[in-house]
Amino acid sequence: MDQMHLMTVFVAVGEEEGFAAAARRLDLSPAAVTRAIAALEEQLGVKLLLRTTRSVRLTEAGQRYLDDSRQILASIAEANEAAAGINAQPKGNLSVTASVLFGKAFVMPCIIDYLSQFPEVDVSAYFLDRVVNLVDEGMDVAIRIGHLPDSSLKALRVGQVRRVLCASPQYLARQGVPQHPADLLRHAVIAASNVASRVEWKFGSADDPATVRIKPRLTVTSNDAAIEAAVGHLGIARLLSYQIGSQLAEGKLKIVLEEFEEAPLPVHVLHRESKYGSSKVRSFIDMLVARLRADAFLN
Repeated sequence: MDQMHLMTVFVAVGEEEGFAAAARRLDLSPAAVTRAIAALEEQLGVKLLLRTTRSVRLTEAGQRYLDDSRQILASIAEANEAAAGINAQPKGNLSVTASVLFGKAFVMPCIIDYLSQFPEVDVSAYFLDRVVNLVDEGMDVAIRIGHLPDSSLKALRVGQVRRVLCASPQYLARQGVPQHPADLLRHAVIAASNVASRVEWKFGSADDPATVRIKPRLTVTSNDAAIEAAVGHLGIARLLSYQIGSQLAEGKLKIVLEEFEEAPLPVHVLHRESKYGSSKVRSFIDMLVARLRADAFLN
């Protein structure tokens, strides 16, 4: 059988975790899918899938082969697009990921304008407060806040954000403005993190760091909940500067202990490097990078 066909069938089975679902996705009969997997395993001389009456699981070799097959098929698709001249007009599906609040505030407006400009592109936007693996999860573009590990991904720096402490003017008038990180021990603290009895907040430069271990009055698992609590005069929250831009502008929150802040965190737009480059990815990145670099909250 054709090698590309075998890889395509295997990727569908691996991603769908089942033969019947893969058959529906590819518009093939279940028997054809079964024959393709058997032929592939015989060709490679290795077991790729573990089958039971209820489930299909990848072996260790199967997981590696799935990752490699995805990349190979993606490269073939890009080569075909380039040869066919599809790159002249962006089309197809574009997958974008960012953190929840950043995606809502900065990425979504760009996506809306991009879709208006390029009617033959569909966008899947994944706004999640976790690091999404571009290769393993099939993303085209990601926006990351923080220092990046070494990788093969292409990174374009578009700005920076600060980790700031903030509270409502009413709270500060009632409880006083802290003058030193140690003063936080006498304040009501709102922590946006995994629920824990105590949190550690770091301050200062890398050359002169300081850590304060705090027992929060309120611990929440989302940044928007922490913002709501701070605006509601409950206490002092630690957030990223872009997350509270509108609240600062409206006077609902004020920044405290600014002189003790850590160094700003860089913001990057990431994408997978490609030999050919997809028009839909290039055009979206060009638009997004230009907008983020011009945004006052990030620069």
